[in-house]
Amino acid sequence: MGKDCRWSVGAGLLVAGALAVAVRAQTTTAAPSGSSPPAAAAATSTPGTPPSDVELVEKLLSARKDFQVSLEQLRAHYIAVGDRKRAGWAEEELKEYHRINKQAYRLELDVPPPSLKATYNIPEANDLYRRAMLYKDHGWAGTDYIDNQRRAEILLQQLLTSHPQSDKIGDAAYQLGDLYEGKAYRQYERAAAYFERSFQWHPTTHLDSRLRAARLYDKVLNERAHAIELYREVTTHETDPKRLAEAQQRLAELNGSAK
Repeated sequence: MGKDCRWSVGAGLLVAGALAVAVRAQTTTAAPSGSSPPAAAAATSTPGTPPSDVELVEKLLSARKDFQVSLEQLRAHYIAVGDRKRAGWAEEELKEYHRINKQAYRLELDVPPPSLKATYNIPEANDLYRRAMLYKDHGWAGTDYIDNQRRAEILLQQLLTSHPQSDKIGDAAYQLGDLYEGKAYRQYERAAAYFERSFQWHPTTHLDSRLRAARLYDKVLNERAHAIELYREVTTHETDPKRLAEAQQRLAELNGSAK
């Protein structure tokens, strides 16, 4: 895609995509496996004590949203009045905002609940997924590559927010897990949670999401008990010989080291 259209999703879609986390914070009712208690319970604090981190993270998400929306509105204003110079300033600041590697901090405010089901063929969701894949893993080194990964993330998050019953949500969760594990993010807890959502939302997925989650919990996050649980699921749900062999070998190693 040309430079003049790559961030044109910003005027509408980028706003919606960045709002996804804030919207999800209001609608999520269940936390991912291994995460902290739901926000409603965790946010409770006694009078006179400092606010919990959930309250602070919610404030951060709101501030991020307000900052982006203000920039989008300012950019739109300058475009409407024909002030190309100042519109360019706002556009550049918006790019830099999206290039920031934003942490999730509280997964229950970021990752939708495991109860979603990949059910319906929704053309709009299919289009969001297709467009995300045009960006994901593409681009030259440096900011061009980072920009494309951010664009893919925004589109995939928008798919989950706008079409939570789409039959593409399992695939979208897998791609988000792959993004968050990759060099543009390196957010491993977030990646593992989205890999889990991939097979929770689509239990018969052909993707190796169970194995990808197990590897992260095993070798990066040092949550061996959960890794063993997932490796066992691989041996009962997968048919691919290589995946089965890897899970069985690692289970034997982990069970042996536990003795």
